[in-house]
Amino acid sequence: MKTTTKRFFTALAAGALLVGMTGCSTPAQDNQATAPQENASASGEKEVLIGGIGPLTGDYANYGTAARNGAQIAVDEINAAGGVNGMKLVLNYQDSAGDPDSAVAAYGKLIDQGMDVSLGGVLSGETASIVAAAKEDGLLVLTPSASADAAITGNDSAFRVCFTDSSQGTASANYIADNQLATEVAVFYQSDIDYSVGLYRAFEAQCQASNITIKEVQTFTKDTSTDFSTQINAIKDSGAKLVFIPIYAAEASTFLTQAAGKLPEGTVYFGCDGLDGILGKVSDVSVAENVMLLTPFAADDPAENVQSFVKAYKQANGDATPDQFAADGYDAIYAIKAAIEKSGVTDPSAADFNSKLVAAMPEITVDGVTGTMTWTAEGETVKDAKAMIIHDGAAVLYTK
Repeated sequence: MKTTTKRFFTALAAGALLVGMTGCSTPAQDNQATAPQENASASGEKEVLIGGIGPLTGDYANYGTAARNGAQIAVDEINAAGGVNGMKLVLNYQDSAGDPDSAVAAYGKLIDQGMDVSLGGVLSGETASIVAAAKEDGLLVLTPSASADAAITGNDSAFRVCFTDSSQGTASANYIADNQLATEVAVFYQSDIDYSVGLYRAFEAQCQASNITIKEVQTFTKDTSTDFSTQINAIKDSGAKLVFIPIYAAEASTFLTQAAGKLPEGTVYFGCDGLDGILGKVSDVSVAENVMLLTPFAADDPAENVQSFVKAYKQANGDATPDQFAADGYDAIYAIKAAIEKSGVTDPSAADFNSKLVAAMPEITVDGVTGTMTWTAEGETVKDAKAMIIHDGAAVLYTK
């Protein structure tokens, strides 16, 4: 059930708090009340308003922009095919700039506008805040890419399309061992964000079980993310020929640029979904040579549904190749469609609209571009992972 009025004043309070904390003024139009949106188009067709939140500006804008663009393609395809259960899908995407407080304010704004289903956030920190705020509203929350284990906990109506950090860290160690990529590795991670720490801890635990020796561990924080010379020298001295880098693409681009020519030729860099988009961050793509990332999506996968998505994405976005975040956004919309179809709901204003969608999630199977997916009652997705490797400025499926 929607709590429009309550959420509106919550959003105003959050906005006032942010202004007080930052000392910055808020544009007048952002303080204006937005009338709740009716769940019907001008022609009388019922509409399901899907709200998305993610960084569309700032260092992590590539993630939010990709997720939004992928989701929009799915919305357009579904509507062109006649909608779902007699309803049209509408996507409203808000910029969080990667800030949890801004994400909560954006969530309140979307509630005021009549949001029926939430895509949560793109990043884990903002999603955790959104999931907490959404609990009392009972909305289905399906985040495309928030991977921190705790990002959807505490809300039985929250699900995700992506893998958890712990599963990615474990799978990374297994993949390295199973494909005999290395028996000795170094690690470079960011110690002040949950994403990086969670991946490292799971990776470390699985390395012990997989007979992989971690020769060196180096860390950094947001405040020390400009000069990695000390860490690079320590990794070089360790002799490890594979470096596990469970970090985001922005910081990875700095690390790879500074490591170029200092670490031995042929050194492999292995990361997870946060590395997706690295080629768009580095000024010289050669520094990303031999970067591998564990991912459920590869744009060069010959599967018909993948190539259809890649074609549509390029046509809509200036020939840009979609990454995993775009694919996650795309699959999230089709999962919502499948839940609507399974539940049989036909009216987004019905009191049991979201409870029926939530109940349907563990019962659906979606053949997405990130794999064939099912969901547990705890909100976790079940699907296979792939690995990509960058060669000659392009990311391709890894084959041993």
